[in-house]
Amino acid sequence: MNTDHIILVIFLFLIISILYSSVGQAGASGYLAVMALLSFAPESIKPTSLILNIVVATIASIKYLRADYFDRRIFIVLIVTSLPMAFLGGYLPITPKFFKLLVGLFLIVASFLLLAKEYFNKPEASKPESATKQMTVTFGLITGSIIGLISGLIGVGGGIFLSPILIMGKWTTVKKASGITALFILFNSVAGLSGHLAALNKIDHNIIYWVSAVVIGGLTGSYLGTIKFNNKVLVTCLFLILLTAGLKFVFIDFVK
Repeated sequence: MNTDHIILVIFLFLIISILYSSVGQAGASGYLAVMALLSFAPESIKPTSLILNIVVATIASIKYLRADYFDRRIFIVLIVTSLPMAFLGGYLPITPKFFKLLVGLFLIVASFLLLAKEYFNKPEASKPESATKQMTVTFGLITGSIIGLISGLIGVGGGIFLSPILIMGKWTTVKKASGITALFILFNSVAGLSGHLAALNKIDHNIIYWVSAVVIGGLTGSYLGTIKFNNKVLVTCLFLILLTAGLKFVFIDFVK
């Protein structure tokens, strides 16, 4: 990878991390999209995405935990099955061709979930604490295991799936859902990366550049998310990025 390519990737990761952290997400789907569009080697995509996810999710988790936007019961029920399944997903070998298909489909689905969450989600005021329901242990265990396995396989934290489930099921408030999701992403990403490393897979040697970019982007986006900011414009841009990358992986790279 030449210097110009490295600078381009740093810039794109910086922008993606700013955009995602400003709307309360860690950004794995965005990092996958960038790497798909720039034709990263398939074997480097998963660990790179997970490492960057860990960095931004750590920043988000600290922010939400300090603000007390968290539900310990829901988190524990979800994570108890998600962690081992995320480790398993990270450990399992997967061919580059099938990996591209999985990631492509994930990006397409994630693009519409992100759009739906922003445009069709009701304001927090319309969902008081008393209106929430208690999530059953069985549902939480099953949901955690499924999201965990998917997360480990493709190199994400699973927040793009968990957040809509928590909100639409009315298991908790929107703000607490963000706190639960942030820590869930962090734990899942660590487990997935551990599984990947246990399988003796390598990490991109340029990772220090990518990490530096998302640290700056994550801190910047967290600040921008606390002030007046047009989330719908940002989410629409992210939707187009994810959809384009997903279509590329499925209909161009996979069919080669």
